[in-house]
Amino acid sequence: MSATAAWANTAPCTIWRRLDGYTEAGDPLGYDPPLEIMCDYIGGLSEKIGPIGKEVVVKNTFFTEFALAKKGDYVLIGSSIEADPLVAGADEIAHVTRWGDTFDRVSDDWAIITGV
Repeated sequence: MSATAAWANTAPCTIWRRLDGYTEAGDPLGYDPPLEIMCDYIGGLSEKIGPIGKEVVVKNTFFTEFALAKKGDYVLIGSSIEADPLVAGADEIAHVTRWGDTFDRVSDDWAIITGV
C-alpha cells in the first residue's frame, strides 16, 4: 500500500466477489467469502447518463487500492462475516474506475461505484 493510500484509506469495507458462471438451472454460482478491504468513501454525489443513455444514480463511491472488484460484486461500508451480501445489506457494484497513483507510483487507485 502506498503511503498516501495508508493515510487516506482507513475505513474497513467488505467486498463479496461474484463467482463466474451459472448452475445447470441458470442460477448464479454465488460469491466468494467476504473479504475486508481498506477504503475511504463518499455518499451519492450525482446522476449521470450511462453509455446507452440510461440514467445512473450513484449511491456510494469507495476509494481503494483493491484492484479485483468488478461490476456485479457487492460492497458494504464496515466489516461483515455474513456469507450472503444481500443479507449483510451490501450494495451491488455498478462501475469500477482506475487511475494512477499520482503521489507514490506504488499501486493504482480505484473507485468502486454503487448505484441506487
